Amino acid sequence: MFDKPYDPKLAEPKIYEKWLKSGYFNPDNLPGKRSKNYIVYMPLPNITGSLHMGHALDNTAPDILIRYHRMRGRRTLWLPGTDHAGISTQYVVEKELKKEGKSRFDLGREKFIERVWEWKEKYGGIILDQLKKLGVSADWSRTRFTLDPAYAEGVKKAFLYYYKKGWIYQGLRTVNWCPRCGTSLSELELEYKDEKTFLWHIKYADGLIVATTRPETMLGDTAVAVNPKDKRYSKWIGRKITLPITEREIPVIADKAIDMDFGTGAVKVTPAHDVLDFEIGQRHKLETIQVIDERGRMSAQAGEYQGMKTEEARQLIVARLKNEGRLAGEEPYEHRVAVCYRSGNAIEPIPSNQWFLKMGELAKMALAAVKTKKVKIQPKNFERSYFDWLGNIRDWTISRQIWWGHQLPIWFCKKDLVVTSGSVGSYKDDDSFKEDGKKRIYFQFADKFIVAENKPKQCPFCKNCKMERAADVLDTWFSSALWPFAGLSEADVKKYYPGDLVSNAREILNLWDARMIFSGLEFKGEVPFKNVLIHGTILTKEGKRMSKSLGTGIDPMHYINQFGADATRFAVVWQATQQDIRWDETAVTAGRKFANKIWNASRFVLENKPSRINADFNGLKQIKNLTPADKKIIAAAASIKKKTEKYIETFEFSKALRGLYDFFWHDFCDTYLEKSKAQLQDEKTSESTKQILNLVLRESLKTLHPFLPFVTEEIWSHLPDKNLLIVTEW
Repeated sequence: MFDKPYDPKLAEPKIYEKWLKSGYFNPDNLPGKRSKNYIVYMPLPNITGSLHMGHALDNTAPDILIRYHRMRGRRTLWLPGTDHAGISTQYVVEKELKKEGKSRFDLGREKFIERVWEWKEKYGGIILDQLKKLGVSADWSRTRFTLDPAYAEGVKKAFLYYYKKGWIYQGLRTVNWCPRCGTSLSELELEYKDEKTFLWHIKYADGLIVATTRPETMLGDTAVAVNPKDKRYSKWIGRKITLPITEREIPVIADKAIDMDFGTGAVKVTPAHDVLDFEIGQRHKLETIQVIDERGRMSAQAGEYQGMKTEEARQLIVARLKNEGRLAGEEPYEHRVAVCYRSGNAIEPIPSNQWFLKMGELAKMALAAVKTKKVKIQPKNFERSYFDWLGNIRDWTISRQIWWGHQLPIWFCKKDLVVTSGSVGSYKDDDSFKEDGKKRIYFQFADKFIVAENKPKQCPFCKNCKMERAADVLDTWFSSALWPFAGLSEADVKKYYPGDLVSNAREILNLWDARMIFSGLEFKGEVPFKNVLIHGTILTKEGKRMSKSLGTGIDPMHYINQFGADATRFAVVWQATQQDIRWDETAVTAGRKFANKIWNASRFVLENKPSRINADFNGLKQIKNLTPADKKIIAAAASIKKKTEKYIETFEFSKALRGLYDFFWHDFCDTYLEKSKAQLQDEKTSESTKQILNLVLRESLKTLHPFLPFVTEEIWSHLPDKNLLIVTEW
């Protein structure tokens, strides 16, 4: 018999190795006829990452589904991979360089990228190894990285396709800018934090009072705006007023985007430093005056405030307004401010030449896919944020001023190229644009450029320059959006596209899921999956978000190493997968106890082997002289199996696990096993009791396997079956 007690530390690595050797994670190797597919796309973990509780949630639910459908006779593929994570990875490597007293500018682009690849080779696979320890049954033979040559080729072709359609364009627009990372960011890459500040009421020379939280940007104001329905300001619309400090004349305009309830109802319009203001400026043909630069400091157009940090300029400007009698008042004000998702620095909207992808038609496709139920978002309440975002979408800023990523396949005529520079971060070196190491960030703009897979042999414009490639790279999410088909070979696309499901956190519903949907429709003519499964967030015991930097993060590897993967998976699923939960580590110990309970009960059953084995419950029902206890456990076992199927297929994993737990622990162990001891001593009931014990155990191992795969597989290996449990018929 097998040892007592069960030790997951010893058993789990051996069991996982057995699965790997079987090749059954690969759908092409699965036994028997399998006419239907079941395909799940792994949420691509960043190569910067190590396993956290979000990953445990991301991957436990899909693994339950993959294991269940594999046992149901489907051809199952769980496609794994890692994301190059442009800004995140570059940020981490730059921090490593900083320890050496260097910056990426000291290395130059080529050497810096070599350094990132070295870092990727050393650390990039850690998270995949940790996922294996969690029991993830993905097809590791198909693992892809989003900068693999074949994947990069697919990304390039997608860019060329969009450009030829006229959907990619270069333009000067106010974008969200991170001064620390030195790059533009899309709206979905922003995080928000509460900030206590003041709302200052500024009195214009003509008597109009405007409220603002950012008086330092008033130096770049080109209008004051009011809502056309606001009767308080009807007489002002169309007039010119004098802007304090600069003494420039600016117009008062009417725009329906203005909130009449904010401040005084009259707001300053700074097209260079607010995305909404930029749109207002475009509608009213306003001038764009940039008074804050790429470093987050006041620019030359800020006059005497040039070079100051924005906070310093704000204090001086408020003091000056007070001295000049132009400050009508100030009041405490709390609002949410945008910060970079990677560095945590405040976002500074600035005008910048960037590359954009038109979102009009793509957004319509993604909206229709969910509205017509081609794609279902589970739980359904998350549809609202999906519809809100796509219904009010702006064109996607797809260019990033970093070096790690998919470099744009754009080539500029050097004679036409306009290069503007600005220092980034704390670097203030000269304006060197030498190829061996640019000291400052720079922006390229030219009317003469071509979009091509490879560098042209000859410039088609001037005929004699060596064309310069665009320095920018693509937003990481542009390449991630292609994952369901770019992550597959051409042959595999024919077999395994489209898929069935993707499971992830709510934060990337619009960042990733929506973009995969419109990418799949545009490039393959079909939605990439049928279901988006949004799981909840695991919070601390106090109800706060987990954060490594705040010391509130929880490392699931701690639980896996101490209690085993089964216990960790049990805890994650037990506490619900679709709702936010306060993490209770007692659920891990409960999972460990449950695994031990299954083990010990199995030892008892296998010590009482029947002379023959019934294949199903119908066979048991034919046995004569069944006791009331026999009939009850047979009915309960058949019932829990049906309920488990229903709950798994409707993604109610917690209900499924809790039902199995109650059945196995109470109905089977506490009740039937105890009653079976007397029945085993009776010649009339001994054999039938052994058959019932055996079949109920077998069925329990099968239904529990998607949740606790290791202990169930280990016990199964002591049964007479030749197949691994992982491919045993459900």
